[in-house]
Amino acid sequence: MERKLYRTEGKDAMLFGVCGGLAEYFRIDPTLVRVILVALVWFKGVSLWLYLLAAILLPKKSTVYPGC
Repeated sequence: MERKLYRTEGKDAMLFGVCGGLAEYFRIDPTLVRVILVALVWFKGVSLWLYLLAAILLPKKSTVYPGC
């Protein structure tokens, strides 16, 4: 089955679900994605805008995979 990028929902989403969705897409731990994001925001600042853009543009998991 083809993998699609989306935002997670429910208990898996901490803020907007972007990190959870990225973690599921790349099959890694969501905590690792969150730590990397915080480090990038702390050192560069640009990734905060990319995160917000992804939160707006990425569909929710229930939209991509209805019934899951």
